Amino acid sequence: MSQPMTDSLLIELFTEELPPKALARLGDAFAQGLFAGLGERDLLEPGATVTPFATPRRLAALVSGVRRSAPDREQREKVLPLSVALGANGEPTPPLAKKLAALAKSVGVAEIDWQSLERASDGKAEAFFYRYTARGAELAAGLQAALEDTIARLPIPKVMSYQRPDGGTVHFVRPAHSLIALFGSEILPVSVLGLQASNVTRGHRFLSHGAIEIAHANDYAKQLESAGRVLASYAERRERMRAALLAEAGADQVIIPESLLDEVNSLVEWPVVYACHFEEAFLAVPQECLILTMQTNQKYFALTDAQGHLRNRFLIVSNLATETPQSIITGNERVVRPRLADAKFFFDQDRKKTLASRVPQLAGVVYHNKIGTQLDRVQRLQQIAGHVADALNAAGVATDKAAAMRGAELAKADLLTDMVGEFPELQGTMGTYYARHDDEAEEVALACSEHYRPRFAGDALPEGSVSTAVALADKLETLVGIWGIGLQPTGEKDPFALRRHALGILRMLIEKPLALSVTGLLALTQQTFEGIAAVKPAPDAIADFLYDRVRGYLKEKGYTTNEVEAVVSLRPDQLHDVLGRMEAVRTFAALPEAEALAAANKRITNILRKNTEPVGAVNPALFQEEAEGALHAAIEKVRPAAEAAFASGDFTVALRDLAQLRDAVDRFFNDVMVMAEDAQLRANRLALLASLHALANRVADISKLAA
Repeated sequence: MSQPMTDSLLIELFTEELPPKALARLGDAFAQGLFAGLGERDLLEPGATVTPFATPRRLAALVSGVRRSAPDREQREKVLPLSVALGANGEPTPPLAKKLAALAKSVGVAEIDWQSLERASDGKAEAFFYRYTARGAELAAGLQAALEDTIARLPIPKVMSYQRPDGGTVHFVRPAHSLIALFGSEILPVSVLGLQASNVTRGHRFLSHGAIEIAHANDYAKQLESAGRVLASYAERRERMRAALLAEAGADQVIIPESLLDEVNSLVEWPVVYACHFEEAFLAVPQECLILTMQTNQKYFALTDAQGHLRNRFLIVSNLATETPQSIITGNERVVRPRLADAKFFFDQDRKKTLASRVPQLAGVVYHNKIGTQLDRVQRLQQIAGHVADALNAAGVATDKAAAMRGAELAKADLLTDMVGEFPELQGTMGTYYARHDDEAEEVALACSEHYRPRFAGDALPEGSVSTAVALADKLETLVGIWGIGLQPTGEKDPFALRRHALGILRMLIEKPLALSVTGLLALTQQTFEGIAAVKPAPDAIADFLYDRVRGYLKEKGYTTNEVEAVVSLRPDQLHDVLGRMEAVRTFAALPEAEALAAANKRITNILRKNTEPVGAVNPALFQEEAEGALHAAIEKVRPAAEAAFASGDFTVALRDLAQLRDAVDRFFNDVMVMAEDAQLRANRLALLASLHALANRVADISKLAA
């Protein structure tokens, strides 16, 4: 029976328990590395695919469309230039003989006749070339190299060393016990990590017994599931676990953080979900504390009712399937009880002191050695929040200044509580609970947690104006202070998350929307650092940084680069109307007149930029050409409606009105010499263009729309 020339290939490394937080990444890297390595050696058919497998005790990959050997390739190799290869009499030189001997050895032939070589130009001079057929790599050899390369490049968080039974030392993420290399049903003679390939693996540590012999590469996942009680596919196991959690939750809502789902998925090979309970008395503790305790310490999944209130029932994912799970359930209930008791103790102890009484203790917590303590920072936050509250009131957003300053004063006090010390993720959240316990105003209490918003892309913004004032203060203080001591982001490095803080500021200004001055906010923030020599003012650099974030924000919303530049290049000091401007630009760009007007505006911009003479007011008495008067009349006709539309924020109408100017602008440039020799005439024509430029670019620089 002839062996197939193509088949599926299975590779499995069976190990001790792999680090759970790295398992998904290791599994993908193992599969993709092997696939790429085989592809580089031309051992894959077109349309070949790879399926990754990863469980707590194995990394594996199934590759379809694998060739037994790579196809032969026609090769053409330069030998030597003729000037070196042949002597004056046309006879071969010693360098040619030496080169041909080495070449013959490398391609596996006895000798190469120099007279059989091809003569051709190498682009510079005539040279000898040798044509031959290179045999394709055999699968076993190609796989050996690909496997070694893949293992060497795995993203292993920490390499460990261990000894094989034969005394050899191996370096890998965890001790490896067996290797499968199966081409169809054929075992390939490869080895790695001191292991020789076979077709034998093992199943679940407790639910399976003895070795499992894989009959064919394609049977791997099915055999492991049926005989080994192992779900080999990381993705499939994850989704089955999600479905089981949802089913067991019933009418309740199960909280499934994706990171927790991944971590638990990396701990089990045969996930089984069981329901457990804890005492209702613990529900008196803030549910965020209980949920975090269960998730962080025990890897449990909390349940809430339809209104989002925590239930005293929770779900566990076990690696053991049994018809009598009571011992598993009671064991987990017993384990979680002291954890919840700790949370209750922290909560009770923390409430014995008010948040306000903790504020002076922030003097003992260093914020940054060049900027001062957390108390210094809180005092700056109070000043900034007060200024922002004033600005919000001036902009028509009613804001209680005293509440904003009180919220800023208490915002960081919960950093000194036992609960936040145990669970730093709860900073802000606990501040709100403790502020309410201290009978602080509700908007002050909310500011303690909401001032951290938005914490990540897509996160909710702070809701009330007091929370917004404190949130802006918090992010502005961080941005200006950290930037000022020279720790601005560089490349991928952004240890103080200044990009996130900047985007948070912009989202609040744009989405709420708030008619606040960007330069004003930066200036008032900088004032709070006066007297701190280490903080160097950098308003222009920080503003550039903010506007770059605006560009990215708008592009993520689907606007083109030209549309974004049309608005952002004007560096609008207030960002509350940016989205309105963007929609107006998009509408204008779709008009038939837009392209010509954008090109004309670009021309006007260039003319005005090159002009070094002062430009005054337009004097109609100096017009000599009919086109000058026509353009001036058209501008004055459009101006009232365009300016009224701009003032009311109707940017679409303001830009659309400009379309009426196209014919007058075209005629002006066809009939009028702008840079006339007469200085007075030239200055008047420049003034006319300047008035057009100012009217046309109030909403956006439409010249940026020109291709």
